[in-house]
Amino acid sequence: MDNISAVFEAIKKQVPEIEYRVDEPMRSHTSFKIGGRVTAMFFPDSQSSMVLLCQILRDLAVRPLIIGNGSNILAEDGPLDLLVIKTHGGLNDIKLSGAELPGQNTAEIIAESGVLLSKLAVFALNHALTGLEFAHGIPGTLGGAVAMNAGAYGGEMKDAVVKTTALAPDASIYDTRGEEHGFSYRHSRFSDSEDIILSSVLRLTKGSAEEIKDRMDELSKKRRQSQPLNMPSAGSTFKRPKNGYAAALIEQSGLKGFCVGGAMVSEKHSGFVVSRGDATFNDVMAVMEHVRETVFKQFGIELEPEVKIIRSGHL
Repeated sequence: MDNISAVFEAIKKQVPEIEYRVDEPMRSHTSFKIGGRVTAMFFPDSQSSMVLLCQILRDLAVRPLIIGNGSNILAEDGPLDLLVIKTHGGLNDIKLSGAELPGQNTAEIIAESGVLLSKLAVFALNHALTGLEFAHGIPGTLGGAVAMNAGAYGGEMKDAVVKTTALAPDASIYDTRGEEHGFSYRHSRFSDSEDIILSSVLRLTKGSAEEIKDRMDELSKKRRQSQPLNMPSAGSTFKRPKNGYAAALIEQSGLKGFCVGGAMVSEKHSGFVVSRGDATFNDVMAVMEHVRETVFKQFGIELEPEVKIIRSGHL
């Protein structure tokens, strides 16, 4: 990256409080535990420092990679010529909006993009608000969950998110409300956009804390019983196709347990490609490609990756 020195110099002058690490391993920041070293990783601790950082990078014609908790990322091994901004750990504020909603049995939560969904769900539980029980076991952050309309067990982010504040490439900050989010299955207006989510407002229904806790416990038990939570992965590897379910198609293709090197189609849930502890990027990609080819040959259905694949210079 030719202008990396200019980036560091500008940051030290304009936002000296921002922590950053040079030559940082991506494997330390992804749930797959795979990924080479990036040129630098930045850890803004507020929305204002995040905005300033992005403005500096824009002025220097650098497009950063934004990550939250790295729970849906498969990063290439070897040096990655990328500047990464990590929101989890810094953009972590969460609170009740305080807004009165007359005649409604609802309340609103305002949360920054780096808040873990598990923390958000517990916050809702502590205030006896129902509607986020499904999110408790999803390992990602709010920003990533809104961008991809994350969901599980019949619930999706679209059911709760009513407003999102984002940073546009021209450094303007704007709000998206309601249907403007463009939510659909594992997609939103932010999915294929360079805009950066800063925070969202979620509207939830007032309920019984005891019933909310019981539902969260029930879903946690289901996850433990059905998903390979003890093995590194990026969650569901493929999106649900229009006809059928990815996991069922993979299992019916006889691919459960299929391995290449350290990567394997989970024997517990065939919708997950997992690392047996020493998987490389190429191992995982080889398993994914074999799965896609086999399912297509047998069923004529093309599986689309849900995991975000990061290569050097991909931006």
